[in-house]
Amino acid sequence: MANITLVDDDENIVASVSLALESHGHTVTAYHDGAAGLEALETSPPDLAILDVKMPRMDGMEVLRRLRQTSQIPVVMLTSKDEEIDEILGFNLGADDYIHKPFSQRLLIERVKALLRRTGADGQDAEPMATEGSGKAIRRGKLVMDPARHESTWDGQPVKLTVTEFLLLQALAQRPGFVKSRDNLMDAAYDDQVYVDDRTIDSHVKRMRKKFRSVDPEFDAIETLYGVGYRYRES
Repeated sequence: MANITLVDDDENIVASVSLALESHGHTVTAYHDGAAGLEALETSPPDLAILDVKMPRMDGMEVLRRLRQTSQIPVVMLTSKDEEIDEILGFNLGADDYIHKPFSQRLLIERVKALLRRTGADGQDAEPMATEGSGKAIRRGKLVMDPARHESTWDGQPVKLTVTEFLLLQALAQRPGFVKSRDNLMDAAYDDQVYVDDRTIDSHVKRMRKKFRSVDPEFDAIETLYGVGYRYRES
């Protein structure tokens, strides 16, 4: 169903995860260190990548940081660490999901399935949002979003967003001035079987703002309403 690149130095993890994914029809290519994994991701981009955080030669965070300079493919991070800062850093670098070891194969399969469904890489059309006109281009002032092509621009300049970032911004931009709670945004960007907490949404929004401010330092279209959520500023 999808081509998946798995990068993890634990041979047992590689064997078990590969077997689980392949049993669901996916093709898995595995690498055991970050440097080799990054080279493969750049030369032969898969539909989705699964990266371990702690690896020899180059850790998963550095792989993700370099990958996000050129690619927005969905990325799931694996880690045995319990420190909150590692998870926040991963999301700030552009991870789409984060799973702590040890994890159940069923959980990983569901997370992968949700990401592939959102991108259309499962062989189906990309999952539409349940909102009016979600398949049409959205124009809000300087912002233009094209869901069919997964493209966004600000004042004519392209802004590369991950799948999760695109869905979050789409949810906000479709109704300028209306507040979206973090729960609303979770529903818009994640499968209902996938739980994420508030700081995950906050990290995605922080990264989105950074991307838009790289092309326009005055970007302020995404407003924070502390204790409530976010909204897209009305023109």
